[in-house]
Amino acid sequence: AKMLQHLFTPLTIRSLTLRNRIFSTGHQTNMAVDGKPSERMVHYHEARAKGGAGLIVTEAARMHHTAFSDGPVLDASTDDCIAAFRTLAEKVHLHGAHIFGQLSHPGRTSGRVVDGVKLASYSASNVRDHRFRNVPRALPVDLIEEIIQSYGTAATRFQEAGLDGVEVSSAFAVLPAQFLNPTSNLRDDEYGGTLENRCRFLVRVLECIRGAVGEDMIIGVRLAIDEMEEGGLQLDDALAVASVLEKVPVLDYYNMIAGSMAGRAGSVHVVPPMPIKPAYLASDSARFRSVVTKPVFLAGRINQPQIAEQVLAQGEADMCGMTRAMIADPDMANKAREGRLDDVRACIACNQACIGHFHSGTPISCIQHPETGREERFGTILPAVKRRKILIAGGGPAGMKAAAVAAARGHDVQLFEATRHLGGQVRLAQSIPGRAEFGGLITNLERELLHSGARVETSREVTAALVAELAPDVVIIATGAKPYLPANDTVEEAHIVDACSVLADESNVGTRVVIADWRGDWISMGVAEKLARAGCQVRLATEEPAPGAALQIYLRDQWAGTLHSLGVEIVPYARFFGADADTAYFSHAVTREAMVLENVDTVVTALGHDANTDLENALSAPGLETRVIGDSLSPRTAEEAVYEGLIAGTQV
Repeated sequence: AKMLQHLFTPLTIRSLTLRNRIFSTGHQTNMAVDGKPSERMVHYHEARAKGGAGLIVTEAARMHHTAFSDGPVLDASTDDCIAAFRTLAEKVHLHGAHIFGQLSHPGRTSGRVVDGVKLASYSASNVRDHRFRNVPRALPVDLIEEIIQSYGTAATRFQEAGLDGVEVSSAFAVLPAQFLNPTSNLRDDEYGGTLENRCRFLVRVLECIRGAVGEDMIIGVRLAIDEMEEGGLQLDDALAVASVLEKVPVLDYYNMIAGSMAGRAGSVHVVPPMPIKPAYLASDSARFRSVVTKPVFLAGRINQPQIAEQVLAQGEADMCGMTRAMIADPDMANKAREGRLDDVRACIACNQACIGHFHSGTPISCIQHPETGREERFGTILPAVKRRKILIAGGGPAGMKAAAVAAARGHDVQLFEATRHLGGQVRLAQSIPGRAEFGGLITNLERELLHSGARVETSREVTAALVAELAPDVVIIATGAKPYLPANDTVEEAHIVDACSVLADESNVGTRVVIADWRGDWISMGVAEKLARAGCQVRLATEEPAPGAALQIYLRDQWAGTLHSLGVEIVPYARFFGADADTAYFSHAVTREAMVLENVDTVVTALGHDANTDLENALSAPGLETRVIGDSLSPRTAEEAVYEGLIAGTQV
């Protein structure tokens, strides 16, 4: 595509030429097994290489015993890892992409739990953090020396496995950055004090690696352009560090990112959620790039090829990290190169199945593209053996995905949606302030539907009569769910409205609002933000210890900060009981004591949903194959809806 000429210009570093400017940054997949890249991880990275990425940086591998904790992390501290890394490198190279291994020592920014026991963590000094609540030990010099050497040895394993480069992580306030930062490095030896001394650990790591691997291998460093945390490194610090690193001839590139794992504010930027603007670090990166001589890689919400092209064209970076963009669409690079920009399934930064899965300890995926991380199962969708007539009731995410997949396999598919628009509850989610991008889920599924050849009719409800008339072989029921409303005697004179009707602008809400939240998810936080911005006085009473308990933590924390700024009052552990003219009644979820909230004009209920089972109950034709998916099976989230749509579409 001519309009994307910068994006598809090769980049040469040392003797290595990357085919384009798109790369996947080092990110935890939860796919390591016994410290090694598993088959699942190989399939995952191979899909991105095949999809056209120029470079893949593997997730943080540990190199020294002080860096380890339980959980599926890569271990580059012994030769056991070489064979599996070799398999990974061969598969990535097969498709014309290149691959670097990343080495990272978390220092104090780690849970460091081994066999259920919290081990001591180590840092430059015994300065505590604000996320993992570690009180670290200051590293003695002999242990520093040992760790530096272990980086070099680990790099030789990457080299032996055939990787093209090695990246040292100093981003997100991991150990090298703990040495760089005068608030976490209080040392008075050669590793602390002056800028030169604070950079010494990182410089010696880079020099040790170059000494170990020789001249051919690429060596890069991942740095924070701004840690976005109180006491964290900022752009001026990054520029100062660069002035030292520029004098180190062993270094080949800088990879810039924001964020810090030393506190909640910085952690939001590790995987920036939807309200954070696309390519938000580009101007900082331009300043950084203007003072260094080596290529500058940049990541941070660069979720579309057009955005990446703009960053490159304006000289703000030399490579664009598009990790979540390729989690959502592994073929993004190829589609962009072929000029098929409308076919790119853009990442919506919902964080639910990528970093959300990582935090819940399961392999990462994508709510829009459940095939991600499950490439072995769904990498190739097989054509239907026999063309069947399939009727799909409901055009929310579940029905849309089922229709797109079944039709793409060659079935005769008709989808009916009772309302005027496809998308179901996603249409409500996108109406929340700062969440418009969530609507991309509908846009992207509509595109899949268009390509699949499925026939779609809106404003038509599926009834037993319609099924009898069309006589399909299979009916897939994806009729969704309706808001749950409690049956209660005390509600007669109260003004109670459902959260979904508020989001749809169908309810008149008074000035003083109490939100009764059972779900602990986006609905109550979204309604609270919407009403607070509209000038209401809002109290959010949730049954959870805090609002958003079901949301990915970076998204939840960012949203909690927004609600605090808007003056929303939070009432935790509150189970909704009922309401009258001007009072809402709750009981404490643990002690069952009464919690009475007075001076209330309107109670907004976010008490979950009930499945729509009318169609399912009405269909009793003998021999008719039916499947129930998504919220009509059990009310959950868009992730389960799309996943079950995929399963149904592949199995019919």
